[in-house]
Amino acid sequence: MAVSEQQVRQRDSRPRKALTIGAVCKILQSEFDDVSISKIRYLEDQKLLTPRRTSGGYRLYSQSDVERLRTILRLQRDEFLPLRVIRQELAAGGDIVAGGAGSERRPSSGAVRRAILVNTSRAYLTVEEVIEETGAREELIAELENFGIVQPEKREGKTVYDETDREVVRAANELSRFGVAARNLRVFRSSADREANLLEALLGPSLRSRNPERRKEALESLESLAATVSHLKHLLLVRDLRRLAGD
Repeated sequence: MAVSEQQVRQRDSRPRKALTIGAVCKILQSEFDDVSISKIRYLEDQKLLTPRRTSGGYRLYSQSDVERLRTILRLQRDEFLPLRVIRQELAAGGDIVAGGAGSERRPSSGAVRRAILVNTSRAYLTVEEVIEETGAREELIAELENFGIVQPEKREGKTVYDETDREVVRAANELSRFGVAARNLRVFRSSADREANLLEALLGPSLRSRNPERRKEALESLESLAATVSHLKHLLLVRDLRRLAGD
């Protein structure tokens, strides 16, 4: 029996049924192989998602929740952004255009993505959580630690990694697919050390100041300078790659 145009409009205008966390996970697995129920719960713990709860405590996700989650996962996978940067971009407002597979992100007016965020609290993950979120092998993480590429800490007798370490592991895992070994990444570690030393020479005294206002200004300057340095590195790399490609 054919469905009339009016029936289609009526069907599409009805509120869509809320989804359980398992259903959301199943929907997103077609695009994100590494998504899991525990990962979705972790993103909720990090205040990136706020699904509705039933009286029995079960999570129910709306379609907007699903699109928000899809955007978060894309920013993690495609742009390697740490969660606190994603949180800032989402909070900026007006920068996400929902629409399923055709979703895109627009820069919000006045919003500037910082290369680093030094004056914020850090979230810590176990090696199992890092593996789950990045898909990296434990052997690769051990090699990265051995070469000083990631620098986990000991907390309450456990080895934990912060969000920056996790994103480093994610990028290193992607490079490993092209045959780039952990030892090859030492060049980036050395470059980062030299840049950090330069910024310390410029702002070190202010960062160590006991004056709260002076220290706050120094932290803001540090983030701004780091973003500029990161952009400069990108431009120099693009220039060299153009030469390599014979453009």
